[in-house]
Amino acid sequence: MRIRSKKLSTRIDMTPMVDLAFLLLTFFILTTTLNKLKVMEIGMPEKTIKTTPVPEKRVLTLLLDGGDKVYWRQGINIPKLESVKFSHDQINKLLTSKNKEIDKMLVLVKATDKSRYKNLVDIVDELGVAKIERYCIVDVTPDDEELIRANH
Repeated sequence: MRIRSKKLSTRIDMTPMVDLAFLLLTFFILTTTLNKLKVMEIGMPEKTIKTTPVPEKRVLTLLLDGGDKVYWRQGINIPKLESVKFSHDQINKLLTSKNKEIDKMLVLVKATDKSRYKNLVDIVDELGVAKIERYCIVDVTPDDEELIRANH
């Protein structure tokens, strides 16, 4: 008969491996850089600049509404709105034709609460493509909202 020796169970100490894992984790956390903020700088005019009034016939007003609708009128207080489909081709065609027609044109861009921010950015891009240098982003008046409701 053979005598068998008792086999002992092996025990592995995991403490050094856990220590190493935490050291590596803290090293990578502390050495990585977080996402840096992407900021777009806006050039604001000085408050001491004298402003001159712009004749109403040189103003083109664009009203952005929900459902990608764009209403426009030439002038500020004209009670008639015309609409154009929100596509880059249609907006570009409108802006370039009005820019040729109106000397020293000023574009007022008004976005309602229903409009999307993307549409406002697209309009500003189209103003740059049409080489229109004078534009303002202004608040929508209650009269404008009433005109939009009347044109639905």
